[in-house]
Amino acid sequence: MLRKRLLWLSQSVLALVLQTIPGTLAGSVPCAATSLVWGPGLEAKVVLPARYFFIQAADTNGRNFTSSPGEKTFEVKISSPTEPFSRIWVQVLDRNDGSFVVRYRMYATYTDLHIQILLQDMDVAGSPYVLKGVVYHEGCDCPEADGEVWAGRMHCPASFPQIDSDLSLFPEVHLQSIATEIPQRFGQRQSLCHYTIKDNKVYIKTHGEHVGFRIFMDAFLLSLTRKVRLPDLEFFVNLGDWPLEKRRPPEKLHPIFSWCGSNDTRDIVMPTYDITESVLETMGRVSLDMLSVQGNSGPVWELKNSSGIWRGRDSRRERLELVKMARANPHMLDAAFTNFFFFTHDESLYGPLVKHMSFFSFFKYKYQINIDGTVAAYRLPYLLAGSSVVLKQASPYYEHFYRQLQPWQHYIPFKADLSDLLDQLHWARNHDDEAQKIASAGQEFARAHLMGDHIFCYYFRLFQEYAKRQVTEPEVREGMEFVEQPKDELFPCYCHHTQAKDEL
Repeated sequence: MLRKRLLWLSQSVLALVLQTIPGTLAGSVPCAATSLVWGPGLEAKVVLPARYFFIQAADTNGRNFTSSPGEKTFEVKISSPTEPFSRIWVQVLDRNDGSFVVRYRMYATYTDLHIQILLQDMDVAGSPYVLKGVVYHEGCDCPEADGEVWAGRMHCPASFPQIDSDLSLFPEVHLQSIATEIPQRFGQRQSLCHYTIKDNKVYIKTHGEHVGFRIFMDAFLLSLTRKVRLPDLEFFVNLGDWPLEKRRPPEKLHPIFSWCGSNDTRDIVMPTYDITESVLETMGRVSLDMLSVQGNSGPVWELKNSSGIWRGRDSRRERLELVKMARANPHMLDAAFTNFFFFTHDESLYGPLVKHMSFFSFFKYKYQINIDGTVAAYRLPYLLAGSSVVLKQASPYYEHFYRQLQPWQHYIPFKADLSDLLDQLHWARNHDDEAQKIASAGQEFARAHLMGDHIFCYYFRLFQEYAKRQVTEPEVREGMEFVEQPKDELFPCYCHHTQAKDEL
């Protein structure tokens, strides 16, 4: 009975459950009764663009598999008894470590969703799981009125270290002042969005010439407000690469939200537009996301190429040095440019260009080189989620999760000028077991902190804490336009939260 009720485990309990026993007996086969199933995709009220849950294969003695029992081991069927023609796309991704991630995307809202997990026609663990009541799809505009209720359902942490650090510089936010001063200070040279969220509706005014990247922020704000009622708030988003606020206390600081932070600036950091879009478009129009990586992390460690790998464009001088280093040490490092833009006069020295590699092909190599581009290299979350070890350049730039990363635990560090990169590669080669443990720890970090639900939680806590610092009421100011929720004429959503309020 306890197994049938197992839907979601806290990270601490989950870590214990998933501890594997080395040396699973050769020739053993997965057992439906002892295998485990858990994850947010088994909870009706956890609404994500693509929902997901996990399966851990175990043998008849309850010992977890540590390698793949076969890509087609488990079959998953998802349906609703009230709708015989359910529009639900399901994928089972083999993580090659004895576990599987199952993801599914709903294109309509259903009642009492049935999730059946089968192993040779036998139900696995507590299957079939029934998500009782209404199960809303991503496009359904049906926000939970109580933010803390929503955060509890999402298992959001109470706080994030980066949010606490960023907002400590802004004990009070005077909205009338920033509404005037930020456009005056940055609006002519930079590209900004001025947002107001009022009564859970989104309003915007843009400043600057290049504002195309507003589509990422618009889309995420609309998605979040469909799920939970946000506090009224008013804020500015920097649409450029570089963080903007370079003042230091006691100078007057302006709160500006950016996708990247640096040691020399005071911007409030959000998850990058790249990972934000990948969350929204999982099983949609993007091919790279945190779930896809888990099912495409390359061969097992022992079969990976023992070289460092890097591909990219010439957006930083150190990248030129990396390619030069690779040419001098081809047995250690494979690095090449796929595009020249910034240093076109040097193309003859560092070319020829090579064809783009599929991102998943990177994981054929043990050592992933992460080096800054214009700012932080936004591919780091995906590299961590693979099964290779990341070698990360020391950098003044950071993303929202860097504060939680630990060198030599989650990645192998190397100096900003690359002077010790070859030494670190030599160390990794000579300490293969330790390098593999770092790779595994980095992967576990990504799984525990960088999935879609974690991104939603981060934004929610950021907006919640920022709103507390506002000393005046947010306003829909002159020149702001209403950002309308997309319409779904084919599969409209009937919100039961709204119905309940109307009946009171």
